[in-house]
Amino acid sequence: MKLKLIYPQWEKLKGQTTFNLPPHGPVVFAQALPGYAEVSFTDENVETINFDEDCDLVAISMMLSTQVKRGWAIADEYRRRGKQVIFGGISAMLHGEETMNHADSVFLGEAEGRMEQVLEDWRCGGLKKVYNFMLQHPPIESVGPARRDLYKRELYNHKGVQMVDLFHASRGCRFSCYPCAVTYLGGRNFRPRPLDKVLEELASIDNNRLFIVDNSLAQNKEWEKELFREMAPFKKKWISHTIEDDPEILDLAAKAGAWYVYQAIYDTSDYIKERVKRYHDHGIGVEGTILLGLDNQTEDDIKRLIDFLLGINLDLAEFTVLTPFPHTKAYDDLLRQGRIFDHDWNHYNAGQVVYQPKHMSPERLQELYDYAWEAFYKEESQEEKMFQLLFNVVSREMEEGTYRPRNRKLIHKSFGKDVIRTGGTSSIGTSSRGINSLGTNSGQKL
Repeated sequence: MKLKLIYPQWEKLKGQTTFNLPPHGPVVFAQALPGYAEVSFTDENVETINFDEDCDLVAISMMLSTQVKRGWAIADEYRRRGKQVIFGGISAMLHGEETMNHADSVFLGEAEGRMEQVLEDWRCGGLKKVYNFMLQHPPIESVGPARRDLYKRELYNHKGVQMVDLFHASRGCRFSCYPCAVTYLGGRNFRPRPLDKVLEELASIDNNRLFIVDNSLAQNKEWEKELFREMAPFKKKWISHTIEDDPEILDLAAKAGAWYVYQAIYDTSDYIKERVKRYHDHGIGVEGTILLGLDNQTEDDIKRLIDFLLGINLDLAEFTVLTPFPHTKAYDDLLRQGRIFDHDWNHYNAGQVVYQPKHMSPERLQELYDYAWEAFYKEESQEEKMFQLLFNVVSREMEEGTYRPRNRKLIHKSFGKDVIRTGGTSSIGTSSRGINSLGTNSGQKL
């Protein structure tokens, strides 16, 4: 059978630097499909959907809340044409009830070990409206290497520079952060993949730069140390969310190729200042992720925080406003208090205020969000800071003999589109603020 797998487009934030990474969720889902399923994949962020393409079943994988309305529209068009549509992915789980109105089936949970039965139901004409496996996690050993062969690699390339590949070594998270839905999606238990499976997948990735998308690597010190020891011989350079603030672990991470990490910055304490310094002492860059609009923040608090950031030598900073995604504590609290005034999921992008803050107007919080971006990048633009991080990693790669020159054949292309040059500069993807250098919204993981 022919399965059409689609990752819907979403609208980028105003002024956002455009970097499209190869999406991880769809190709992880694809590896869970039985071998007889012939898969064709379209990422609508880098190419146009051909609705006339021959297929038997359509699967739509969605990660962001800002994708759901577009995903529904795609499904409506396919169903109008007589095709059945099944939804899955993070935002299908967060917006499952609404998504059912646009679907023949909605899959909730992790796909490993379940898709054979789903496709058998389809073949027999008995596709269920809902497959609910929330918190019924399959054995972590069943997670195989993602189907990266489905990517059209040239579409994830900016002027000859290949984008990082996404990769995960664990699932679940033992932390339960206020604005995060990971507890609902993946449970409170840390579920590391067997190291032999991790290394098998690492060996299969033909890319010397990775983004390790685990919710947090700082969940088990012994596992973390072993992971970094085993990663070191691959000589890959990688980005991740927070790692353990421990000298031994930081040393192992640096030897394993840590390029830079995302570090949540929530106050102006010496602890944060020293933590950033320790990363730098080990040659690891830091991108601060700063959440604005929490109930314990006044306008003065936010201004002090921004001033603090300018003095702690961050390599990059990403600012987001609190966004009450469904199935989070933030959503439950703000909904109960009647403070959410905007339910348009296209606006749930962590850059637009959709609720009433406690200490200021929504308009004022939006102004402070804009001010934060402008103030941090006033002296040195985001492009300049990103270039310095890239220069650092290229220097390390050249020392180790792992550097790969840019593809000169694609130097006039950016994510499949022609680069329009005006006055010696190119006009695509050159704005100075927006979402971070990877094009991922890591201030809030959704």
